[in-house]
Amino acid sequence: MAGRRPGFTLVEAVTALAISGLLVLGGAQAVGRLGPRLRLRSGAWEVTSGLGQARFQAVMSGEPVRVRFLPSGFVLERYDAAASAWRTARRSVLEGVAVRANNAPVFHPQGTVSNMATVTVSNSRGSYRITVAITGRIKTTRVG
Repeated sequence: MAGRRPGFTLVEAVTALAISGLLVLGGAQAVGRLGPRLRLRSGAWEVTSGLGQARFQAVMSGEPVRVRFLPSGFVLERYDAAASAWRTARRSVLEGVAVRANNAPVFHPQGTVSNMATVTVSNSRGSYRITVAITGRIKTTRVG
């Protein structure tokens, strides 16, 4: 072995490259499976925080704030008494989840709500149920 140079042979290099390629492929698949779960959590958090923001805006501004739900998000609307119309204050589009609601809750300056609502945020990884009580309390529960 006196004439051997330090380094790797071609067979050793190709083997190491093949093993590292398999490890990268396995890691990419694991990360790919995390995507739907993270989008579900993010969507539920976004809807919960949007409802909280609507309640806060109603209390602080002294004007009613309504949350309308769309199949892929929601819209916060403030009531313009002068025009007798709802004006869009914020629009949120949620990627990778479906949103269903049985009502469009209206938050009042006292912090209470009319049109109590149950909102479901779901995708292939499960669903969250978000309920809005008449007192204005917002509760999020993992369903499946």
